[in-house]
Amino acid sequence: MLSHIFIGITDFERAFRFYAPLTSSIGLRPKFSDSGKGWAGWVGADAARPLFIIAQPFDGHPAQAGNGQMTALLAPSRALVDQAHALALAHGGACEGPPGPRPHYHPDYYGAYFRDPDGNKLCICCHAPNGQALGE
Repeated sequence: MLSHIFIGITDFERAFRFYAPLTSSIGLRPKFSDSGKGWAGWVGADAARPLFIIAQPFDGHPAQAGNGQMTALLAPSRALVDQAHALALAHGGACEGPPGPRPHYHPDYYGAYFRDPDGNKLCICCHAPNGQALGE
């Protein structure tokens, strides 16, 4: 359904330091990175798409976080939601909601919310029952 997600950034090196450990923690692998062009992309371990891309906007204007916009990344386990949230905060992110169950979404939803250093809102979530990983 999705080809790619594009997150606008203002400082490539800062954003890469934030996103590289975060994406790795949930099993995404680097697809490309070019600091000269100011962009990088990641994909799932066994997939060519969708791509998760960070880059400076192509129009040359500063990146701006949107109100009501959020990108949610899937983690295979609740423990990895916790780990990814901690990594985000350790690399300059700001908490928008600590890891925990959100039963108002559905009984097995477990998520954490944060903003990247540019103010983009992200979520890391797992849809598996407590104690299980996705696919079990």
